[in-house]
Amino acid sequence: MTKVSVRDGEAVERAIKRFKRKVEQAGILKEVRKREHYVKPSVQEKMKTRAAEARARKRVKRARQNTGML
Repeated sequence: MTKVSVRDGEAVERAIKRFKRKVEQAGILKEVRKREHYVKPSVQEKMKTRAAEARARKRVKRARQNTGML
């Protein structure tokens, strides 16, 4: 639970800005978006596999660029 108390003499807009920053740092919006729709475990596993393959391709591409092969 993210809380922000408004200080004496502080503008509400400033407190809202602090609240938004805390929510972003806590990863609350990311979690809400993740839970917005149900994803079957089999689909979730496929997504994880594809993401891992993409990371591996990216790693190989960077390695080739760094060594001058590409």
